[in-house]
Amino acid sequence: MMKLFAANPLGDLLHLFFPHNCMGCGNGIDEIETLLCAECSSQLPETAFFSHDNNPVEKIFYGRMKTEQAGSAFFFNKDSVIQHLITQLKYKNSRETGLYLGRLLGHKIKECGRFENTECIVPLPLNEVKHHTRGYNQSALIAQGIAEIWPRDIFENAVMRKVFTETQTHKGRISRWQTMEDVFTVRDNKLLEGRHVLLVDDIITTGATLEACGLELLKVQGLALSIATVAYTL
Repeated sequence: MMKLFAANPLGDLLHLFFPHNCMGCGNGIDEIETLLCAECSSQLPETAFFSHDNNPVEKIFYGRMKTEQAGSAFFFNKDSVIQHLITQLKYKNSRETGLYLGRLLGHKIKECGRFENTECIVPLPLNEVKHHTRGYNQSALIAQGIAEIWPRDIFENAVMRKVFTETQTHKGRISRWQTMEDVFTVRDNKLLEGRHVLLVDDIITTGATLEACGLELLKVQGLALSIATVAYTL
C-alpha cells in the first residue's frame, strides 16, 4: 500500500526562500532542528569516553585534581566536521552551533548513566574581553544545550575570571598552567556548597584551564566535581 504524506506548503515555501544547509557538507537538509545531514552526522568522531572509567580525559587529572567522572564526546581532528562546528561557534557567531553541540553532549551524558548524581552545570567562564567581542560564552551555550536533553540547573555566573589571559592555543601544559594560575574565583560559595558540579567546556587539550577552574571550585565546602567537554584533542 502506498503511504501518503501530508503536504506542508508553508514549510516547502520557507525552505525554498530560506534553505537549511548542512554545516558539514553544505547540502540542503529538511530537518530544521539539526545542523548536519545524516552522512556528516555519521562522520562525527565519537570517543565513547563517557561509558568508561579511567578514560583519557579522567587520566589527565590523575594526581592533580579530584574528579568524580570526566569525558569528551568527540575527537577534535584537524579538518574534521567537529573542528568546523567549533570554529563556527567560536569565531563565526553561530550560537545555534553551541546549543546543537550541547544537545549532542547531553545525549552522551544521559545515555552513559555515570553522571546521574551530578546536580548542576557550571560553564567555564570566558574572559570579559572575549565575551564582549564574541557576544556570548560558548561554554554557556553548550551548557544550555546539555540541559535541554539532561535537565540540570545552570549556574553561568558561579565562577568568574578575575585576570585576563591571552590565548592558550599554542602553549604546552606547563606554560598553560603558569598562565592560568589564580585566574578564577568563585563568586558565591553558598550557592555551590555540598553540590556535585559538572564543569563544561568546548575542548580539552592539556586540561590546564579546566584544572585551574576546577581547583577553585573544589575549595567550596562539600563540592564534588565532574567534567564534560564536547571534544578531546589528541
